[in-house]
Amino acid sequence: MIEVKQLAKAFALSKNNKLSDTEKQDIRYSKEAFHSVREVSFNCGDGEVLGLLGPNGAGKTTTLRMLSTALKPDAGSVLLNGVDVLKHPVKARQQIGFLSADTGLYGKLTAFENIAYFGRLHGMKEQALKQRIDELFTLLNMHDFANRRADNMSTGMKQKTAIARAVVHKPRVVILDEPTTGLDIMTVQTVLDFIKGLKQVGTPVIFSTHHLDEVASLCDRVVVIDKGISAFNGDIGEFTALSPNRDLREAFLSVLQPVAQTTIKTEQGVA
Repeated sequence: MIEVKQLAKAFALSKNNKLSDTEKQDIRYSKEAFHSVREVSFNCGDGEVLGLLGPNGAGKTTTLRMLSTALKPDAGSVLLNGVDVLKHPVKARQQIGFLSADTGLYGKLTAFENIAYFGRLHGMKEQALKQRIDELFTLLNMHDFANRRADNMSTGMKQKTAIARAVVHKPRVVILDEPTTGLDIMTVQTVLDFIKGLKQVGTPVIFSTHHLDEVASLCDRVVVIDKGISAFNGDIGEFTALSPNRDLREAFLSVLQPVAQTTIKTEQGVA
């Protein structure tokens, strides 16, 4: 179980930064900072898959990076199976599997070597590590390129290797940032089947996507982030019910109405 409450994160702007006309219309900009995430809350229980939706630049990746401990929030809380992620990030990382938008593989290492390296960082013993890698290679159809260097892999091979690396230590929650972007149909199906497998063994999965068919196929819960706020947070049935036709695209667009203009602080007004 992961519980997220009122997360917020701002990034300082340079003193010489000049906002464009479009940026001036975005409530997230102040004179000093860009408030990427203003207030995001949701939870994901054991065996649930949560789809994180939103327009480009809505704050999805920043949110996922905070959940993974890669970024420290300015406000809010994250509890992972009772562990306060912000107070105990090292302990929390042992329970988290995180796939970022960048695979981050070592180009000179093979698929096996990349995964094994991260398994050892997590303190896995060699016999258990080899068994786990063999299991992952079977689940993700990776045996054919186990000994291929990352520099010579296709996009799909790299993504499978990055996913295996993220979950080699059997994390208690898995966080995936757009795991199927740029993949061919067969590789997408392999990744989706792998997520279904995590669900079956009770592992909570949070993943961002722009593909609503993936939401329909996988998700128990949906969160829509718009302008740094969780504009919708509910189960898939509640989300679908937002559309008279029970169409996920219509439901998504219905959420993306102007979010209540929560004023950050009037004295922070945009120049």
